[in-house]
Amino acid sequence: MCERDDLDLIYVLTPTFYHAEMAVHVLTSGKHAAVEVSAAQRVDDCWRLVDASERTRKHCVLLENCVYDFFESMAINMAHQGVFGEIIHAEGAYINPERPLFEEPQPPHSKESAPWYGSVLAMAPGNRIPTHGTAPICQAMKIGRGDRLDYLTSMETDDFIRAKTANDLAASGSVYHQQFKNKRHAGNVNTTMIRTVKGKTLLVEFDAVNPRPYSRIFQLSGSKGFTQKYPLPPRIYPDGERLASEAEMKAFEAKYTPDLVRFIEKTAKRFGGHGGMDFTVDWRLVDNLRNGRPMDVDVYDAALWSSITPLTLWSVMNRSAPIDVPDFTCGAWSTNPPLSLTLQGGGNTEIREAPG
Repeated sequence: MCERDDLDLIYVLTPTFYHAEMAVHVLTSGKHAAVEVSAAQRVDDCWRLVDASERTRKHCVLLENCVYDFFESMAINMAHQGVFGEIIHAEGAYINPERPLFEEPQPPHSKESAPWYGSVLAMAPGNRIPTHGTAPICQAMKIGRGDRLDYLTSMETDDFIRAKTANDLAASGSVYHQQFKNKRHAGNVNTTMIRTVKGKTLLVEFDAVNPRPYSRIFQLSGSKGFTQKYPLPPRIYPDGERLASEAEMKAFEAKYTPDLVRFIEKTAKRFGGHGGMDFTVDWRLVDNLRNGRPMDVDVYDAALWSSITPLTLWSVMNRSAPIDVPDFTCGAWSTNPPLSLTLQGGGNTEIREAPG
């Protein structure tokens, strides 16, 4: 595909270990790269993505769908409009228990290539899926566009579930599950605290094991107000203490729903994909490329959010010692323009349904 002259954009949707190498190859072939999360597993590979994108002048976009959650998009806009005052602290997470644990691959997946979700997540410490929880709160706090992440510290529980489950499955006679038997497994819950250079904090949690409700938390705590999406339903506290009434929520939606969401929401929900977020990612990417607009999630975001995986691994392995977060913008964070979810200069990409 990289050698074809009729393609401008290539999606990298392979197992996560190959994302960085393949994305760099796409960029150096003169094409834009759209990369599934996470974009890289090593800090040096994050820098390689930035270097390749800058050198080739091609976009490297992370396909982070959670920034297009309709409520979170509205709350991000509200944060940028000052509704919550100064955002001082935010919390995000990816809490999505894998059930059943160590599920045996079924066709078309081969048993020889065990799914990374069941193997790598089980073995490696740190936050293995940081972007879903981190991306929306970073956008709300203008990270990379007015502030930047300074350093983090990460702590992880021991494993109380995976090893026992793996050994029980192996003992049942399953040939497939022998590979997980008597192995050291990652902790069940990872919690990371991040401080920004402007003195604000983020808390990011990762849990793919414990039996608990799905959550990305998405909490914004400001000097004037507060909002949190999970556990459902989403809540807004305009003055920090009083829960917004149903009428007030409708008023907030009428005033602060971004133009992008107003334009795409009904269509996105009809086509589906995590409630419409997946469709929005694809449409917005293509529309921005066609119209020469800046990306909502650029290579610097991709590198930053993805770097949390190796940084948290190091911190966990070093008794939760703090570690600096690289500035992939090399100082441009202080002057970069803010995120814009408007349709100005775009919004003209047609949607055609495939026949049949």
